[in-house]
Amino acid sequence: MKKAIIDIEGMHCASCAANLGKSLKKVKGVKDANVNLVAKKGYLELSGKVKEEDLRKAVSKVGNYKIANIDYENYGKDDKENNYRNTMGGGERDDNHKMNHDGHDMRGGMNHGKHTGHEHGSVDEKEIKSWKRKMWIAWPITIVIMFVMFSERLFGLRLFEENIIVIVLLILSFPVIFILGWQTLKGGLKGYISFYFNMDSLIGLGTVIAWLTGILALFGITQDFSGISAMIMTFFITGKYVEVKARGQAGQEIKKLLELGAKKARIIRNGKEIGIDISEVKVGDIMIVKPGEKIPTDGIIVKGESSIDESSVTGESVPIDKVLGDKVIGATVNQDGILEVKAEKIGRDTFLSNVIKLVENAQGSKIPIQAFSDKITNVFVPVILGLTILTFVGWYYYTGDLSRAIGVAISVLVIACPCALGLATPTALMVGSGIGAKRGILIRKGEAIQTMKEVKIVMFDKTGTITKGKPEVVDIYSLVKENYLMEVVASIEKQSEHPISHAIVEKAGLKKYKEVSGFKILRGRGVTGVIGKKKILIGNRTLMDENKVKLDKLEKKVKEYESKGQTTMIVAENKEAIGVISVADDVKEDSKEAIKELHDSGYKTVMITGDNEATARAIAKKVGIDEVIANVLPEDKVRKVEELQEKGMVAFVGDGVNDAPALKQANVGIAMGTGTDIAIEAGDIVLVKGSLQGVVGAINLSKATFKKIKQNLFWAFGYNVIAIPIAVAGFLNPAIAEIAMALSSVTVVGNANLLRKKKI
Repeated sequence: MKKAIIDIEGMHCASCAANLGKSLKKVKGVKDANVNLVAKKGYLELSGKVKEEDLRKAVSKVGNYKIANIDYENYGKDDKENNYRNTMGGGERDDNHKMNHDGHDMRGGMNHGKHTGHEHGSVDEKEIKSWKRKMWIAWPITIVIMFVMFSERLFGLRLFEENIIVIVLLILSFPVIFILGWQTLKGGLKGYISFYFNMDSLIGLGTVIAWLTGILALFGITQDFSGISAMIMTFFITGKYVEVKARGQAGQEIKKLLELGAKKARIIRNGKEIGIDISEVKVGDIMIVKPGEKIPTDGIIVKGESSIDESSVTGESVPIDKVLGDKVIGATVNQDGILEVKAEKIGRDTFLSNVIKLVENAQGSKIPIQAFSDKITNVFVPVILGLTILTFVGWYYYTGDLSRAIGVAISVLVIACPCALGLATPTALMVGSGIGAKRGILIRKGEAIQTMKEVKIVMFDKTGTITKGKPEVVDIYSLVKENYLMEVVASIEKQSEHPISHAIVEKAGLKKYKEVSGFKILRGRGVTGVIGKKKILIGNRTLMDENKVKLDKLEKKVKEYESKGQTTMIVAENKEAIGVISVADDVKEDSKEAIKELHDSGYKTVMITGDNEATARAIAKKVGIDEVIANVLPEDKVRKVEELQEKGMVAFVGDGVNDAPALKQANVGIAMGTGTDIAIEAGDIVLVKGSLQGVVGAINLSKATFKKIKQNLFWAFGYNVIAIPIAVAGFLNPAIAEIAMALSSVTVVGNANLLRKKKI
């Protein structure tokens, strides 16, 4: 599926996002569109070629919005060129294309100044500066207006005659409403023309009607609200400034990620050491990294050894020792030794770029609880406009007081707030996903946050999840010469990539291997091959039983190894058992503590493994697992997950490579790995460091984030349910109503930011 992400300027309410989503869905070639108010982005799924002009028209026609940037994903080179050449047109667009799709775009903090992430940041900064400038101009004028309006009441000082005061207020209010508030009025007017109503529609109508009452007051028709109109607009501008600044704080974690990357690199070219910009690094370049410097981009160590501080991308506080042949992550810090690193990934292919992309996508996703608020938002403004008309008609009909009817109607217009509804979920999701990324917990799918609260069972794969995934040969029992046994076994295992095979080959340490034919991997059971005229079987009891191999002489030793939690590899030659090799995979240091914390939180823990029952139970006993499912073939893991789901929602924790089907089947899939080895697309939640404490952290973070979402939605709904009837009843001055509206949005964003103080 081809996708596009667009940066949108001018959004500041939930109705804005809803209207833009509807409009973009109507563009030819757009299959689906999700617009996120907080991220200021539109996430599009494309079913065909899309004209940029059509996208821009769809955005601008529904309000005072414009597209700042378009970034295409999953496009091949030919797709990109054809799409731009045939449908985009213009040299300017070609430049934009190059900026977004060039291999050295370095999205995610690698190329400072050119990548889309920083453009998004500049959009936020631009918006903050715009509202701040308007606020500083509006307040001095509004203070003068307030002094003119209230000087006689407060100080007994009458500055002008009544008619003159009205003219003065009309003149002073004009720049606040029609110059500083012009973009709001323009956006509101477009809403009325296109029938895509938004917050601007309410504020614009309320302030213009209030200002026009000043002209009517000159003819004695109604009370003058022109001064109030300037106060409403100034409070609105102030509220927006505070809100966008708080939203900027909500996204500060991703901004920090964007700033992590190195700006320069020191490389060897033509035998000389030269300094270049990070954007000029190519795959295959040898980079020299001195102590204290950031590693410019992902690569492999070709010379030297050192400790690497990976805390910025994995959350791991202890530096990791790296030696020749180890992979390193760009933007991490070299601690002591001088390293020569061969660049393997650049630009948007790097680990950090993928993390940033994943976090941005999570922040742009919608979760099920949001569906109801979206439905309310879609009809909110039209309902408020209708309610305003009914309020005006009702008050005028029952009181005959035109001024009172207008004042109450204005209060209803300006107090109603779809913004709080629209900000409730995405702000909490933005803060939560940002905090997670900083700690090595990547929320790939937003809905996992909601689903996690229903999870009752946490299911773990054994190898590489509970254990370290680095097995070692600990004992050998042979009925033939041990050298012969290891020579035969290592020659067969050399053909396999399984970790146990690597451990056996390493233990044998052969310089020359026997010739093997007919090699086969028998999934979940072992391996087989032919050496000379002898058929060799290496594997578990199941494999031996299938081939009718008797274990009488080995039974006692096999049981002894299994009781210690060791994996046994039985060796048979021409259907006769000749030995057994014991392999141990140590339990991770924090596995026991993490399992205990899950138990304390009320979760049932289950371990699933292809190992035999005795070995599995020994491992489970070490860490305190409740239930063991052993002797499971890889393809049967999905079925076991389904069986557990009949008892309750299941979170599956696996390595993200071998466990992909089970991760997908589970209600929440948690993929874990170590640094660049992780399969980032595998789970709903991805743990960058291979620690089970990350599972506890992911669950705690999900719960805390969802709790904030519920609090925000409760406040947003509660505010509107209480405030609107009070305004309809005529208990609120229009200026006070606008203050309440502004505070409602700020409260929601502020509450989301409190998530940072939560201990995860």
